[in-house]
Amino acid sequence: MKIAPSILASSFVNLKKDIELLERSGADIVHLDIMDGHFVPNISFGFPIVKAVRDLTSLPLDAHLMIENPEKFIDRFIDSGVDMISVHIEGNYHINRILNTIKKNGVKAGIAINPGTPLSFLEEVLSIVDFVLVMSVNPGFSGQKFIDSSIEKIRKLCKIRKKENFSFEIEVDGGLNFEIAKVLKEMGIDILVFGSFIFKDIEKALEELRKIK
Repeated sequence: MKIAPSILASSFVNLKKDIELLERSGADIVHLDIMDGHFVPNISFGFPIVKAVRDLTSLPLDAHLMIENPEKFIDRFIDSGVDMISVHIEGNYHINRILNTIKKNGVKAGIAINPGTPLSFLEEVLSIVDFVLVMSVNPGFSGQKFIDSSIEKIRKLCKIRKKENFSFEIEVDGGLNFEIAKVLKEMGIDILVFGSFIFKDIEKALEELRKIK
């Protein structure tokens, strides 16, 4: 199980210090929540911050694009040094083309799905994605409570992966804590995204999370 702290919950004043601490404490991935104020009701950060983070760490960068028309910006995120890009199934009419554009540039391509969207929407792309990002809160803000019905959705996705012998990883993001992490580990989830839960005390949180790996 890989741990992917989201820097949206970090202190940008101390971003360099926080990222160095994440590395020393054993984080596997740095998660980047990119929001445009249209696809979700919040604005986060863009290319300058992504490039700065790339300069600060050798950890893989996972860009979660909660933006309209992501195809217009794929090349710039790749040029900024990200290693993984996820785009939402919601609102993207040419999702196959977007995913293949990401993959042909040597970056891992993920499909993200909101809590209210059924897994059936993903049927036609599960064979080509490198990972599926299941949102367990409604995207846009950190610090939200985990939506309990997400467990059953994640369980169904695990069953589909096993039945169809797909190779995609499963990533879960939103409202995670130690107890939920234990459940998800037992289910075989590959990547867990943590926000404010980790940044309250980076060293302690990562130490405890490592114990359940």
